[in-house]
Amino acid sequence: MAPHGSCFLLAVLLSAGCKAIASSDQMCTEKEANKTYNCENLGLREIPDTLPNMTEFLEFGFNFLPTIENTTFSRLTDLIFLDLTRCQINWVHEGTFQSHHQLNTIVLTGNPLIFMAETSLNGPTSLKHLFLVQTGISNLEFIPVHNLENLESLHLGSNHISSIKLPENFPTQNLKVLDFQNNAVHYLSREDMNTLEKATNLSLNLNGNDVKGIEPGAFHSKMFQSLKFGGSPNLSVILKGLQNSTTHSLWLGTYEDIDDQDLTLAMLEGLCEMMVESINLQKRHFSDISSTMFQCFTQLHELDLTATRLQGLPSGIKGMNSLKKLVLNANNFGQLCEINAASFPSLTDLYIKGNVRKLDLGTGCLEKLENLRKLDLSHNDIEASDCCNLQLRKLLHLQYLNLSFNEPLTLQNQAFKECPQLELLDFSFTHLHINAPQSPFQNLHLLQVLNLSHCHLDTSNQHLLAGLLDLRHLNLQRNRFQDGSISKTNLLQTLGSLEILILSSCELVSIDQQAFHSLGKMRHVDLSHNSLTGNSINAFSHLKGIYLNLATNSICTIPPHLLPILSQQSTINLSHNPLDCTCSNIHFITWYKENLQKLEGSEETLCANPSSLRGVKLSDVKLSCGITAVGIFILVVFLLLLTTLFIFSVKFLLRHKYQNI
Repeated sequence: MAPHGSCFLLAVLLSAGCKAIASSDQMCTEKEANKTYNCENLGLREIPDTLPNMTEFLEFGFNFLPTIENTTFSRLTDLIFLDLTRCQINWVHEGTFQSHHQLNTIVLTGNPLIFMAETSLNGPTSLKHLFLVQTGISNLEFIPVHNLENLESLHLGSNHISSIKLPENFPTQNLKVLDFQNNAVHYLSREDMNTLEKATNLSLNLNGNDVKGIEPGAFHSKMFQSLKFGGSPNLSVILKGLQNSTTHSLWLGTYEDIDDQDLTLAMLEGLCEMMVESINLQKRHFSDISSTMFQCFTQLHELDLTATRLQGLPSGIKGMNSLKKLVLNANNFGQLCEINAASFPSLTDLYIKGNVRKLDLGTGCLEKLENLRKLDLSHNDIEASDCCNLQLRKLLHLQYLNLSFNEPLTLQNQAFKECPQLELLDFSFTHLHINAPQSPFQNLHLLQVLNLSHCHLDTSNQHLLAGLLDLRHLNLQRNRFQDGSISKTNLLQTLGSLEILILSSCELVSIDQQAFHSLGKMRHVDLSHNSLTGNSINAFSHLKGIYLNLATNSICTIPPHLLPILSQQSTINLSHNPLDCTCSNIHFITWYKENLQKLEGSEETLCANPSSLRGVKLSDVKLSCGITAVGIFILVVFLLLLTTLFIFSVKFLLRHKYQNI
């Protein structure tokens, strides 16, 4: 009983006098010390004094600043980015930004502007991006043109603008993006387009405008980086008006709520009279698709036919040798062979994602695509009992393959013998059956990224990942390990080049100290959402400078001898753990406060015990773990009793000794 009593007494003496150090509440959220702050939606009517003068990036949206003037932000002279979204601004006065020479982005989205002074934008020496979206502008003369010589992007979406004609002295020589989406532009004249003459490689966005006419010659000899006419009901008008123009990208898609005409051969003939490399026709519908519909597509490098209700592409399409990228997402194919891939022999990128019907891969449907590098077949309900050599026959140069979000697939030995140059393979959310004693991936010596998350794998198969000599990134999220433990011998042992390992939500309770011993190159490990304790940190003793995510586990205490392992890592996340904030964990709490620069998610790293500190940030806790006055009194009394007991014991022994002489 004596030893137990002594231990109990020491516990009483060393019990914590706990209190939280309440840091002063900062209304604005600091994202980067002295540089980046978020003050959104706080009901502010002025710039808080707590913001440091050297603030560079400020998000101040959803506050109340009906008027801004030269004193509003005068203290923040280092501003580079300023977001004033929906601050109910009506008036922007003279010289508002006159002291902000480094300011390059101003966001005034969603403010009901009544007045902007001519010199309101003076001051910044390199203002590049101006957002005036949803500000009620109906005339471009409203925009002050002073000090816009370096402007690169002007965003004017969701206003009431009917003409894109810029003011005569508006500087466009550096303009790269001009966004008029969702306005009331119905006609484009030569005069409108001539105001953009000095702009080169311009991206002009007219999505959501019901353009009903374009003056002949308005786009003659004009060159653009991209043109967007999405949602225009009549493409004949658009394509006829774009004759003799050049653009890298042309966006002609539409939206669900637009009642537009079906595509016909006559409607698309205008494409033959312009130079374009990439076309997007998403959600358009073909009235009667035939091989002749593609006669004006022969110059294309990219073609996007997403959600165009296609059940197949016609055979006999000719002249598509320049096409490199084809997007056929969200269509209605029954079998992969129905796309007639042989018509596009130069394809390097093919996307058939989210097919409406269950897609049958068929046999050798893509074998003519010998240059194919990237293939996305995700979200197609694909099911195969013997994947994937027959289906991917002769795709010897394929580097990227996405088979995620499909029905169960069975992999045999060397399932990717036909695709030896794969570098990325994604099976996430696809149930995999491995019907082979050896690894189905064993010939993929160049594979660098493998996503096997949510695949219901048999992780006890130690040969599952054999042969992946160059694998850098492995995602095993939501795959269970036997008994919730990663043992010394496991399926990861052969992955000597691995750098990123994701094992979140794997129901792990422990990790052997030697489990990752052969993974000396790892720099990012995600073990979040498991049931690991502090002792699991021992598995990283041989690693330095890694990102270690241990959020949402069962870590209560971290023993002092494991703290050096944490110290040698670059970033650690311990948020959402039931941390013990008593003196039994004082060494870890002290270390935590001294290493805040290493810690991620500190706002969610909270105490769970004792109840008096539950919910308090670990960084705000102060423990008094010395001996209190009461403790000293008890200790003195205890020592006196112990001394008295010792003296009486000695006397008793001596008396007994002399009585027996």
